[in-house]
Amino acid sequence: MNAIPEIRAGQSIELLKALHILTRDGKLNQDSRRKLKQVYHLFNFIEPLLKSTLADHENVTLVDHGAGKSYLGFIIYDLFFKDKPAGHIYGTEFRSELVQKSRELAQLCGFERMTFLDMLVENAASAKEMPAQIDIVTALHACDTATDDAIKFGLEKNARHMVLVPCCQAEVASVLRKHKSKALASTPLAEMWRHPIHTREFGSQLTNVLRCLQLQANGYQVTVTELVGWEHSMKNELIIASQSKDAPRKQAREKIAQILAETNLADMTGRFLY
Repeated sequence: MNAIPEIRAGQSIELLKALHILTRDGKLNQDSRRKLKQVYHLFNFIEPLLKSTLADHENVTLVDHGAGKSYLGFIIYDLFFKDKPAGHIYGTEFRSELVQKSRELAQLCGFERMTFLDMLVENAASAKEMPAQIDIVTALHACDTATDDAIKFGLEKNARHMVLVPCCQAEVASVLRKHKSKALASTPLAEMWRHPIHTREFGSQLTNVLRCLQLQANGYQVTVTELVGWEHSMKNELIIASQSKDAPRKQAREKIAQILAETNLADMTGRFLY
């Protein structure tokens, strides 16, 4: 039994120390407690998807994009994959020093079915190390356009489920800014992004709305909720997408086209309609 109530039963204390979530003497500081709460809460959403996939076949595959220090991947492996005879976790990260550290830690822990790839998310689908089909795609605070690249990866790999916590939605905001004068002259809706702070906030909101519609247009049922309380993180939106025969594909595509037209975002057509 763990002495710290926040730590889940079955979780390796030595792993949490190696990840620097716990101090060397096994203590949990406030910053690490917040980080662990986020990862555990996300795992609570991912675990049922893992179990439902496992019911169909034992070789469950999960890709964690923009893995960083791979907190999520290691904790998922420790809590779910470690005691299974098959299954594999792949982590992608463009910072080579973090990839090397993750490889060393996986070897130290004996987590043989973890692979870490030094690459951008946009290049992952064509990587020879990646299987042709992936069951679950995750991206936790993947920066820049990495969330969009993770969605594209999931579509190309026919992923059953995608679990995304978006970050850095600056691209749409920059295009809104670029065409702001034209928009203000053509529609009163442009008042929603007239001021710079509103441009940023509206751009962030609109990006995630378009991502959800894009997933629906490709046959996914989408749920949007919050990851943890807003006091822990402002990047708090959680998008869960699962393949569904009932997803409104045609309607979703039409809505994307209408939104892009009405907000002068034709430049973004290639990002959200393909």
